[in-house]
Amino acid sequence: MFDALFGSSLRSTMVTADKALAGRSTPVTTPGTHTVLGTPLAGPWPEGTRVIYLALGCFWGAEKEFWQLPGVVTTAAGYQGGFTENPSYEEVCTSRTGHTETVMVAYDPAKISDAEILKAFWESHDPTQGYRQGNDVGTQYRSAVYWTTPEQEQVVRATHEMFEKSLAERGFGRISTELKPAEEAGPFYYAENEHQQYLHKNPAGYCPVHSTGVACSIPA
Repeated sequence: MFDALFGSSLRSTMVTADKALAGRSTPVTTPGTHTVLGTPLAGPWPEGTRVIYLALGCFWGAEKEFWQLPGVVTTAAGYQGGFTENPSYEEVCTSRTGHTETVMVAYDPAKISDAEILKAFWESHDPTQGYRQGNDVGTQYRSAVYWTTPEQEQVVRATHEMFEKSLAERGFGRISTELKPAEEAGPFYYAENEHQQYLHKNPAGYCPVHSTGVACSIPA
């Protein structure tokens, strides 16, 4: 994305609440309809729909990975895990909001399981890179999972343990993914409309996922 424009030591150091940008009291954007799935980005969704928040680097490519999965109701790009209220994309890219680029995934658990969602998450990026994914460097590119149910937490922790062992067998380091309940991570702020389903709107856009090529087992 535009990482080169924001050269700063802040990119490799997590900002503290007292030094974070102030933001604003009103949302930067109003969610609409998913341009691929035709579903509302902010609901209402069918009864029983579950939501999980996943960060795996640039959210343009990450979001596309999830909207293609059968059973996913909707996806949205946004910002979470930081301090700044209603941040803009430009603010998040300074690494001075504390947020990570996050994909909200709403899904039907009768059609796709928590484990299948997490398998796609782990396999679609390198969770050992800390504050970066590939050439994108900054705290906003860190890996994170913010769950909303106890069942999701169990699967997150189980797949984390299993995948870390598989990565170690292939010579990778420890997983650096931030694991928190969504209520602790703070609000999910929807990104501006131009960032929603970006690679559908811009088919030639550049934002690859950074898979390790290591398979993630699913708990029995």
